[in-house]
Amino acid sequence: MDLTTISLEVSEHIATITLDRPESLNAFNGAMAAEVAHAWRTIRDDDDVHVVVLQANGDKAFCTGLDVTDDPSWFMRDNVWNSFDPGVLLSPKLHHKVWKPLVVAVHGMAAGGGQYFLNEADIVICSDDATFFDPHASVGIVSALEPIGMLARGVNIGEVMRWALMGNEERITAETALRIGLVSEVVPRAQLRDRAREIAATIAARNPRAIQGTVRAVWESLDMTRSMALQNGLAYTLIGNEAAPHAKGERRPTTYR
Repeated sequence: MDLTTISLEVSEHIATITLDRPESLNAFNGAMAAEVAHAWRTIRDDDDVHVVVLQANGDKAFCTGLDVTDDPSWFMRDNVWNSFDPGVLLSPKLHHKVWKPLVVAVHGMAAGGGQYFLNEADIVICSDDATFFDPHASVGIVSALEPIGMLARGVNIGEVMRWALMGNEERITAETALRIGLVSEVVPRAQLRDRAREIAATIAARNPRAIQGTVRAVWESLDMTRSMALQNGLAYTLIGNEAAPHAKGERRPTTYR
């Protein structure tokens, strides 16, 4: 696929996706959604990729959600039963089964549907100028899919409802995002990309089978009871550790230590 709205680069086992519609504040349209879906499939099937960084070009915004100037027929069909959530294309884990860790670097505005990119990230960091808000309420439409994803990440329901119900007037600052667990680190804007790359490089140096097994077990546990999640996690532990080589090259025996 010829990429026109994003770029995808791979080096040193790190895939870097860069949203590249700065003139539209990196709002996603049908073309970007298709290209992001292509990137997730490519990353999933390339064993040379151990970890992913997602970032955005432009000075003002990481992503401001759906581009309302675009024809919505790519997801809103005349037959309502054939319509689908844009997250089917944008989200790596639930729909594309990408179990390689995702580090997201947010700067400037992250609004509305931009939350799709954060909700299935493993690590989110942001610059000190980042702000998070949801314009849905301000234009009189339902906000449901994005806040539900935030709840799954463990953000407190009170904070999620403030974000979803107060519209453009409620801006979560970088400091607040750190306090409520929406991000795990805040850095100066000039250091954002380097820090995201540094985190990714640390993860990329680990055993990729073990890392992917960890990611898959943890994310799948969110849709299970505790006992089911523990059984599933044990199965992945046995499978992953049996396949993991020792430093000297011999196969690792099954162990809990």
